[in-house]
Amino acid sequence: MLLQLKIQIKGITKPPVWRKLLVPDYFTFDRLHQVIQEAFGWQNYHLYQFSPKGFGSYPEIAIIDEEWDEGNTEDAELLILKDILNQTGQKFTYIYDFGDSWTHQIVVEDILDKHVLKAELLEGKGACPPEDCGSTWGYQNVKDVMKDIRHEEHDEMRTWLGLEKGEKWDPNYFDLQAAKKRVAAV
Repeated sequence: MLLQLKIQIKGITKPPVWRKLLVPDYFTFDRLHQVIQEAFGWQNYHLYQFSPKGFGSYPEIAIIDEEWDEGNTEDAELLILKDILNQTGQKFTYIYDFGDSWTHQIVVEDILDKHVLKAELLEGKGACPPEDCGSTWGYQNVKDVMKDIRHEEHDEMRTWLGLEKGEKWDPNYFDLQAAKKRVAAV
C-alpha cells in the first residue's frame, strides 16, 4: 500500500511550509524521517521523534539514543509505517531538532492500493527554515531581517545564509524538481 501524506511545519505562516508525499507503507519510521529531511531540505544534523501529539505522547518513535531514551521509545529503525499510520485522516507528529523543536503535523490524506519501491514528492510550498535558526520565532526573525535591506543585521544574515552577492532569499521559494530528485534517491 501507498500512503499519501501531507506534512506541514506548525507555527509557520505567510507562507506556510508543507510537503505532500507518497510513501510505501512498508518503510520504517527512520526511512520516513530520511524522506522528510530530503523533501523539506533539512540537513539531518539533529535527533528526531514521531509521536501522536508531540513530546510526552506515546508511542514515541525515534532512533534509540541512550542519552534521550527513558526506556519507552519504539525503535524507528524497526517500526513499520503501516503498524501505526493506517487510517485515512489520521494525524501524527514529527519533531526534528529537539533544541529548535520543529514540529510537523503529518496527515494521512489517502491510502492507495499501489505497490512501489520509492517515495515520491508530489508538491510543496514555502522555503525550509535554515538549520539552527531558533525555531519558528527565529525563522520569523530571518524573514523580517531579510526583507529589510536597511536592517542592522541584514548583511550578517546574508552571510549566515550563505548568499552570494546579488543573490536573493525568498521565503516562498521551493524548488520542487530538486526536492523530487532528493526524495527519489532515498
